Amino acid sequence: MNNKKLITMGEQFGRRSWAEPWKIKMVEPIRITSPQERRDALEKAGYNTFLLHSKDVYIDLLTDSGTGAMSDRQWAGIMLGDEAYAGSRNFFHLEEAVQKYYGYRYLVPTHQGRGAEHLLSQALIKPGQYVPGNMYFTTTRLHQELAGGTFVDVIIDEAHDPPNLHPFKGNVDLDKLEALVKRVGAESIPYISLAGTVNMAGGQPVSMANVKALRALCDRYSIPIYLDATRMVENAFFIQEREEGYKDKTIAAILQEFCSFTDGAWMSAKKDNLVNIGGWLAVNDSDLFDALRNMVVIYEGLHTYGGMAGRDMEALAIGITEAVDDDHVRSRVEQVRYLGNLLTNWEIPIVKPVGGHAIFLDAKSFYPHIPQDQFPAQTLAAGLYLDSGIRGMERGIVSAGRDPKTGDHRYPALELTRLAIPRRVYTQAHMDVVAEAVKAVYDSREQTKGLKMVYEPKYLRFFQARFERAS
Repeated sequence: MNNKKLITMGEQFGRRSWAEPWKIKMVEPIRITSPQERRDALEKAGYNTFLLHSKDVYIDLLTDSGTGAMSDRQWAGIMLGDEAYAGSRNFFHLEEAVQKYYGYRYLVPTHQGRGAEHLLSQALIKPGQYVPGNMYFTTTRLHQELAGGTFVDVIIDEAHDPPNLHPFKGNVDLDKLEALVKRVGAESIPYISLAGTVNMAGGQPVSMANVKALRALCDRYSIPIYLDATRMVENAFFIQEREEGYKDKTIAAILQEFCSFTDGAWMSAKKDNLVNIGGWLAVNDSDLFDALRNMVVIYEGLHTYGGMAGRDMEALAIGITEAVDDDHVRSRVEQVRYLGNLLTNWEIPIVKPVGGHAIFLDAKSFYPHIPQDQFPAQTLAAGLYLDSGIRGMERGIVSAGRDPKTGDHRYPALELTRLAIPRRVYTQAHMDVVAEAVKAVYDSREQTKGLKMVYEPKYLRFFQARFERAS
């Protein structure tokens, strides 16, 4: 068959297929469990997917954090680990990669992202201050609160509306932010907490125009901007795709330009940076760097390893380089979008536009008969596992936690079940299986009952809370 006929066949079906820009050279077997095995496992886990054993999970979409597949080059880098306690050469490779691709001057390594959140919060926040941000993230807000701060949501209203098609639902509402500055005073705001591809909003991006305008506003009030860069590579893809003037720029160039409007960033390297463990905090202020470098010795490890082994720093440095490859990023986002398109075609309610790292099922629309205090998103995550062994997670009232002043549930506008896609792990066939499982759960939604919480830890309850079926 000649090439001309192949092209004609593709055109006949109205599409040209794409494939992942990698090939598989090692596999990890996974097991399909029986319905009875899943019922037993779910009851033992208290209907909390975090408490399931991974051996009982078929397709694991709990998180994209540390669950990706490293490349052959990264595994080769593991063998080049310099495990010197001080001054490991792998640290200097990592420092060079962060400076090259993110553009910040000083680097502090940490064991993972929440270590960096802790250091930044303790260094900058004073009791009674306010930290505005474009929607909360669980661990970020907790560290801010433990340092004595109060998080204030200043994201645009469209972010709280799942079907809204605004292309940059992660944008900061500058009017909300300025109103807060005028109400509490600029001296009461230690920094702006800006997240790229906002996780809790459904992986929604921030536009370049918005971060430029935010920089101008913050300069007027002398307020620094610190970036959660965990998924900024995906954010750069959406800017390239959606924002005028960026379609011919590389992901690497867009990433560096975006970061140039901020004063520093923290990173959970287990996401965009393609490693299974690690994190970092990078800043431009030399005095702040000195304070952070001093603190990391107390909480994480020496300032040239920060809780990571040398081999992990080497894999991370290589992962940063691989992460900004345009073909890689496109493949990553398109796989998520493929799953989203299947669900949309079946009119299953999800957050739109589809984000960069996950599909977020709209549990309120899934189960309008289940009140929010019976945990519809947790119910949906449990139901999906029970149907097919697919593990997602709750991002709603359980994740929102309780108000530290009143002790009452926080009731977020978004009640979502997240299906996070690990990087370079699953195939398109796995996405087909996931879509069909979601449809099966959706088709039986009217018979579903909610849950009641029977155990609740003090902090970050979504990790360890336990539930039973509501009567």
